[in-house]
Amino acid sequence: MTHVLFVCMGNICRSPSAEFVFANMVAEAGLASEFHIESAGTHAYHCGDGADPRSRKVALRRGYDLSSHKARKVCEGDFEHFDYILAMDRANLKILTHEAPAKHAHKVALFLDFAQQHEAREVPDPYYGEGDSGFELVLDLIEDASRGLLEKIRSSS
Repeated sequence: MTHVLFVCMGNICRSPSAEFVFANMVAEAGLASEFHIESAGTHAYHCGDGADPRSRKVALRRGYDLSSHKARKVCEGDFEHFDYILAMDRANLKILTHEAPAKHAHKVALFLDFAQQHEAREVPDPYYGEGDSGFELVLDLIEDASRGLLEKIRSSS
């Protein structure tokens, strides 16, 4: 079983989108029983809240249903439990790197390091942006990195 945790700041836009996109790709590959996938935030701003309505709307147009998501904060046990702890941007990577026990630091990385089609290394936060275009870009980047991550995990198994 491979355990994957996607992390952004509040766990209502980027990381839940990554969680559900990646889970969908894993299921389409017939590997759902081989993965445990979650998302979390580095801050507790939105604990217990659902995904941002704009994220839900744009994701649903692409076939991803985020309606069951409930935001949570990264906890100490996550560093032991998860094999991959993937930050959406460098600011959250820095927080995770600082919080990770030394023996688990190797699990923390930037999610877009797995992207194959895009050169960007950070998933921009669409929360304060205008319109759906920021949320569409987030999904484009997440879909690309999810394909790369799945390929990496499958090739290393």
